[in-house]
Amino acid sequence: MINILIVDDHLIVREGIKRIIDDVPNMKIVAEASSGEEALDLIFNNSYDMILLDISMPGQNGLQTLKLINQSSNF
Repeated sequence: MINILIVDDHLIVREGIKRIIDDVPNMKIVAEASSGEEALDLIFNNSYDMILLDISMPGQNGLQTLKLINQSSNF
């Protein structure tokens, strides 16, 4: 099973992605975040096989979030 985290500031986008992935065998949305900050909290406290990360979010955008993930000693 591929465990997925969705990170997007728009609820409707997250809901759409969830509907699509619900039909894919061996894939499961296990968490979602609406900001880069929220995503970092989830990422550093849980394990995911895949992260779908929006690059255009207010505040800390997806590229900044990705940079912080890559700099982390957890990865």
